[in-house]
Formats: sequence, structure tokens, C-alpha cells
Amino acid sequence: MWPHEALDFTPWLLANVDVLSDLLGMDLVLEAAEHPVGNFSLDLIGRDESTGERVIVENQLELSDHTHLGQIITYAAGTDPTTIVWITTGFRPEHRAAIDWLNERTDENTRIFGVVINVVRIGDSAIAPNFELVARPNDWEKAIRQSAKVSPAEAEKAAFYTAYWEQFLISARATGATWVPRGITSRSGWMDTRTSVRNANLTMYFQKRGLSLQVYFGSSDGELNMARYRALESRASEVVDLLGSDVEWDPMRGRKATRLTVWSPFPDMPDESQWPAVNEWLIAQQDQVRTALDAIDFDALMQEVGDTP
Repeated sequence: MWPHEALDFTPWLLANVDVLSDLLGMDLVLEAAEHPVGNFSLDLIGRDESTGERVIVENQLELSDHTHLGQIITYAAGTDPTTIVWITTGFRPEHRAAIDWLNERTDENTRIFGVVINVVRIGDSAIAPNFELVARPNDWEKAIRQSAKVSPAEAEKAAFYTAYWEQFLISARATGATWVPRGITSRSGWMDTRTSVRNANLTMYFQKRGLSLQVYFGSSDGELNMARYRALESRASEVVDLLGSDVEWDPMRGRKATRLTVWSPFPDMPDESQWPAVNEWLIAQQDQVRTALDAIDFDALMQEVGDTP
């Protein structure tokens, strides 16, 4: 199915990331293949859109070996990821044990997954990929270690947001909306959802001022973020007509990111009795903002200033 790892399998995985995303339970976006790390090249680099955390992937279309284990450690040191994925056609027991040992010994901000790739055929059907997750971190133990290091106030907030986002995702998925993240819940006060433009997200965000929904330009290229923001601002009258006069335009001076914000009537940590109303507002605002972006042809507008991360 893939005669050559770098020329066939890596490009295929870049184009079919949903298969790996569903397996790992995250909203995975792979951004680049053959990413340079010093004099070496990492197979794939990306991020979990639900958390913003960096993810690296190393492929090996053969049994695991010491060379690739060493490469993974080298790439991790050069990219500082939260999630590391090693894909092989099979793991030797020593390398499976090495992943388990690393997951036990690394801090709560590091997760290492071992994935076996097979291909299957049923009858006369076309061959299809089949991923199997054979090694994973023990997130429960890491969560316990993490909670021991944060203040009581931080732990309380993390527990609140975890509980809120869990039930929000259930409610949002029940609507059948395609924008709902596939990943696990967030422990933070914010959660990203994708648009069709890379590094331009709709971010649901609990802040001191209260809950908001933001069109957030978060590329590593600050000039691109500002150009995108200005392009959207050039259609401000149409945006306001579609979303209302409470839209707040924020170029975020002194920072790389830029954003447009719609504020809710809800506080930073709403009482649980308010959660159904909060869900209703967020889901409705997601639909309204996405409809507004479609109405002004957001994709074409962003392409005019360069759709580059």
C-alpha cells in the first residue's frame, strides 16, 4: 500500500490525519512533513487543536528499532512536544517496555503513544489501513501528580473546567454540528474549534471578564495574524450587521495574535445550574459566527492576504 515510508506513507498520513486523530482521542492537526530538527528531519509535526499542545509523529514501516527510538528522543528535545507518536508495523518487547518506562518517568506534560499500522482486506474489497494503539500513557497517574503540584485555587478551576467542557461536548455533539472537537475535554478555561483557515480558530474562552467566543488568529507569524485581522476588519460593517454591535475588535497590541470577540452574559465560572444556558449560547454563537464568516466569504478574504501558517 505504501512502497516508501517518506514518499508514500508520510504524505498519506498527512492527508488522512482523521484516522490517527480518532485513535488517539484528540483533535489532531498535522501541519508539516519532514520538519527540520538540526541536521535531521522529523516525519510529521502538528498540534492538538482542543488544547493547542504540540504533537510529533515518527513513522517506521518495519519493526521498531533502536535507531528510531533514538531519533524520537532527539526530535522531542528539538521540538518540545506534549505528545509523541511512534508508528511501526510492530513493536519489539524491549521498545514497548521503553515507551512504558518513559511514560512512567516523564512529567505530566509528556505523553508517548505506540501505534501499530496494519492493512486489511475483507473479501474482494480494497485494502484499508488499520491502526492499533499498543502503548499509551497512564493519564490518571499523571493527573494525580499534576494536581499535587498546583495550588488549591488552580486545582479547583481545573476541576471546574474539566467538568464543564465534558458535558458541553456531549451537548454540542448531540446537535450533529461538524465544528465540535473530536478530542477529549480541556482542563483550561478555553477550547478551540477549527475554521477552514489554518491557525484561525473560533475559541470559546472563560476569562475574568466572562465567557466569550473569539475569532482568533494564532499563527506563529504575527504579521500574518495582523493582515488577517485587518482584512476581516475591512468588512466590519457587514460583520456587525450579522453579529450585532457588541462585537469587540482587538488587535492585541504587543502580541502576535489578533482577535474579534463576542461577549456572553455569563461569568468566568458560571454556576452548574447555568450550564444548559451557557451551552445554548455557545452553540448558537458558533453557528451565528460561522454563518457570518460564510456570508463574507471568509476563505477568499483570508487567501487575499496569504493563507500560510
